[in-house]
Amino acid sequence: MYKLKIKLLLLLFLIALPATALAVAPDLRPSPPATQAQVAALQQEIAHAQTAGDNAWVLVSAALVLLMTAPGLTLFYGGLVRRKNILGTMMQSFAMMGLITVLWALVGYSLAFGRGTPFIGGLEHAFLRGVGLAPNSNYGGTIPEQTFMVYQLMFAIITPALITGAFAERMKFSSMAVFLSAWSLLVYCPMAHMVWGVGGLLNTNGGAWPVFDFAGGTVVHITSGVAALVTALYLGKRVGYPETKMAPHALVLSFIGAGLLWFGWFGFNAGSALSAGPLATSAFVNTQFAAAAGGIGWVVAEWLQNGKPTALGAISGAVAGLATITQASGYVQPMAALAIGVIAGVVCSLMVFKVKKYFGYDDSLDAFGVHGMGGTMGALLTGLFASSGINAVFGVDASGHALATGAIGGNWRQVGNQAMGAAIGWALSIVGTLALLFVVDKLMGLRVSPADEAEGLDLSQHGEEGYDFNG
Repeated sequence: MYKLKIKLLLLLFLIALPATALAVAPDLRPSPPATQAQVAALQQEIAHAQTAGDNAWVLVSAALVLLMTAPGLTLFYGGLVRRKNILGTMMQSFAMMGLITVLWALVGYSLAFGRGTPFIGGLEHAFLRGVGLAPNSNYGGTIPEQTFMVYQLMFAIITPALITGAFAERMKFSSMAVFLSAWSLLVYCPMAHMVWGVGGLLNTNGGAWPVFDFAGGTVVHITSGVAALVTALYLGKRVGYPETKMAPHALVLSFIGAGLLWFGWFGFNAGSALSAGPLATSAFVNTQFAAAAGGIGWVVAEWLQNGKPTALGAISGAVAGLATITQASGYVQPMAALAIGVIAGVVCSLMVFKVKKYFGYDDSLDAFGVHGMGGTMGALLTGLFASSGINAVFGVDASGHALATGAIGGNWRQVGNQAMGAAIGWALSIVGTLALLFVVDKLMGLRVSPADEAEGLDLSQHGEEGYDFNG
């Protein structure tokens, strides 16, 4: 009888044990199925986290692109001119930061990214009307449209600033301000709309000639580089060029500026992914590889020709590599980026040493040789090397395989599209720049007087000197 009681007690204990364990450790009990509300809340939290990460990356990238103008470009260009022109040259870039910002807020953003014709946007976003903190699915579905707007503003600032390198040391500050402000609205904004704007002629999403331009090779470098050449030819040579020595007065400043340009270019290219994802990583890696290869390519070409590798050649080659990879940065594999960088360094050096000398034009700081030629090569090389493994921009076929993007993958038609985009960029920049130069010249005059040029832009235009050796 005693043993029977023990067995009954043991049986009751074993029956009660699972319930006791669940009572003591409720986490071990199976969870009820998630409700639709809980799933929706979780999805919202994930979306918020993605928005926060993407927004942070694009805002930081915007700051990096602004850093490319000042202090990057201001120091790079400022060190390359003669001492008497350093402040005048730096002021030209700095002025763009103020003038273009105001114009962008008033009408520039709307002309570039508002809905309009295939050639230019309309005025729906004039005065930033409708540009708020909600995403615009056409321009980055995980970031506020204001973030996209201010990021694109930084591109609009540096593009006309690049042109100033061609007419350094000889244009009036007032005329420069009017000319480049108008150029931004009448050349840059239409090109930006055609390539990146909804309904644009060259947009990859439905355009007549879909052009791959990840971060502005056509929009920024072709338009500014070609405008630089046109402006240099229209203005004519500096007094004394090329007989008078016009060597850079402070390569140390240019070295610092080039380093800041290289640093900021990661925001320029990788930021154009508009998200903190794998595509940004690809553009980041390609940017580094092309810059390094561009510097090496230029130095080797210069070394073979002149017997010495120069510091100016190294930094010029790096910038050439950066300008050339810009268009391709989000479309090509890393080894292609190395190839593009080497080609850029060699070809751009030949433009500066051979072609400019042969034709005799005075592109003071080689804005065309580096940016115009780099951007044009970049357009064509993007069509050659674009890989669907990096950016399957055309989607997939019925079997689920990514459609070819570049010529090496089988899509030779893209090289033609890229050539068309480059040709349109050249044509728009030539016609628009010439027209604006003519009008401003007739209304205000473009060049400083020979006496003011001899005195230097610092004193003649601003009443200041960059260096006070008597202080």
